[in-house]
Amino acid sequence: MNIPSWHAEHWMRLQARRQRDALPHALLLCGPRGLGKRDFLRRFVRGLLCQQPRDGDACGACRSCLLFDAGTHPDVVSLSYGLRKDGVQRSEIVVDQIRDLSARLATASQFGGWQVASIDPADAMNAAAANALLKTLEEPATRTMLILVADAPWRMPATIRSRCQRIDFQLPSHDASLAWLQEMGVRDAPAALAAAAGNPGLARIWAEQGALAQRQEVRKDLAALASGRGDAMEMGKRWLDSALEQRLWFAAQAVADEMRARAATQAGPLSSALDSEALAAWYDAANRTREALRGPLRGDLLLLELLGRWR
Repeated sequence: MNIPSWHAEHWMRLQARRQRDALPHALLLCGPRGLGKRDFLRRFVRGLLCQQPRDGDACGACRSCLLFDAGTHPDVVSLSYGLRKDGVQRSEIVVDQIRDLSARLATASQFGGWQVASIDPADAMNAAAANALLKTLEEPATRTMLILVADAPWRMPATIRSRCQRIDFQLPSHDASLAWLQEMGVRDAPAALAAAAGNPGLARIWAEQGALAQRQEVRKDLAALASGRGDAMEMGKRWLDSALEQRLWFAAQAVADEMRARAATQAGPLSSALDSEALAAWYDAANRTREALRGPLRGDLLLLELLGRWR
């Protein structure tokens, strides 16, 4: 298992608390998507439940490890988006799921050790679900641990965040990120890291998915629209058909480059006729549109409005 260097400090602190028998009853793993929070979660829980751990890591051979790897460990509960009655996946975690989880954690451990429940993404809990979780956080059962995973912890109520031991995964240095990407065999690692704004996990994912070509396509689309050659309707349809949120990330990034070039009195990559204030407003609007895609509003209308403002 290739363990990123930026996990090391968090791992050592948790293991030191485990040695002192002082593990918290609730953890919040948070930070930008792509930094391996979920890999860290799996490694920690696997080692916590292992019957013969070595320096906190699981042995991989005991009964607990075999059950965990098979996804059938009786003392592990994983909660995420559920299904509605019509079989469609929900876009949020609802109160009934939390109540079922709390009832499960109130029972005794099958193996007589820890019971571990994870909620991912915890920032997808609606208000009623978050309120229901508070009781479990305030009155934890013995040898029970809740682990919340959130890419956007600010969406969670402060009352939830304050009751968890928080572990923040932050972007590593450029050199550390580049070294890790090269170790993972990522081609054109510097370009991938730049596209992901310094996030090595996203850089790896996007490089494997061919997203760098998409990044160039987004820039060409915006430049064409700025010059009057592009068709906003056709462009919007293409963006909607493939990774819209990612395209909006690349669009905002391109406009940020345009603003930096404008500030240095140089020609920007998009040759936009918008002034600096309008560019900044469009950059903010692109990021707000990315956020709005999580809600009930129609993505096609949001995108057409955004592209209309650019043109």
